[in-house]
Amino acid sequence: MIEISGCMIVKNEEKVLARCLDSIADLMDELIIVDTGSTDSTKQIAARYTDKIYDFPWIDDFSAARNFAFSKATKDYIYSADADEVLNPENHQLFSELKRVLLPEIDIVQMKYGNQLEHGTAYNFDEEYRPKLFKRLREFVWIEPVHETVRLEPVVYDSDIVIDHRPHENHAKRDFAVFQKHIRSGLRLSKRLHHMYAMELYISGDKEDFLEAEPFFAQSAVDSSRSIDEVKEAACIVCRAARLRGDSHMLLKMSLKDLLSEGSAEMCYELGEYFFEKKDYAEAAVWYYNAAEETESILNIHTSTDWPQARLKECEEILQNH
Repeated sequence: MIEISGCMIVKNEEKVLARCLDSIADLMDELIIVDTGSTDSTKQIAARYTDKIYDFPWIDDFSAARNFAFSKATKDYIYSADADEVLNPENHQLFSELKRVLLPEIDIVQMKYGNQLEHGTAYNFDEEYRPKLFKRLREFVWIEPVHETVRLEPVVYDSDIVIDHRPHENHAKRDFAVFQKHIRSGLRLSKRLHHMYAMELYISGDKEDFLEAEPFFAQSAVDSSRSIDEVKEAACIVCRAARLRGDSHMLLKMSLKDLLSEGSAEMCYELGEYFFEKKDYAEAAVWYYNAAEETESILNIHTSTDWPQARLKECEEILQNH
């Protein structure tokens, strides 16, 4: 049977921490909790489950905090948990069985993250695999009978374990602040972070968040070193911001950038919203139809499903009444 170090980073999680730890503590052979500056009873709650509690000054870098937590682990595998996760009894049993039978050549175990859409998190799928269990020390082995090479790709196992994600509040504002801090410091967002920022804006951002993000994405939309996917993402963000500001020139400019390639549902929906606000319901209906039926979403699945469908129905009712 493998031994597992449970590693967590926390800050002001008194509302959910005990719920999480009650569901996983007995599965862990050691529990490491890194606090990044709690001002509530988080550390006192954690102390009921472990004496391995460490302080780490928050530097707006989740990776730095998680790396510090991982550095304290001593067991075969590391389980990375968040305070707003819960393992129900059925999946607790599956996890217990996994501990007994996991093969040593497995480097990473993925588990399904569930209930994502229910709480407005920055994802477009209610259930998806995420890496959760990691081999602490990886052994390199030679493979292939001829032209031998060292296996570089990790061996990943997709388990049937489902982790319920139950945040008690939306963390988007916190994430936007971290994005903006690193942008102001001159950091170039990777393609992955570029997508995550745009996606989280489209799912959880308000007017203030879009206007704050607009300068970065406006620059990204004309950055020749960005991929076409990043340019389209950036154009969608700038288009939304321009509509919110009433800037029809910029909205037209960004929508044309998107339509130079296969159009996105987000851009079609934005055009629909623009014409809807102008009370041109016939034209709005055309773009809502394109969002729902002719294009795919790249940032928020709602822009190709229920949002344009609801608006299309509104347009039809208004046009029939007139």
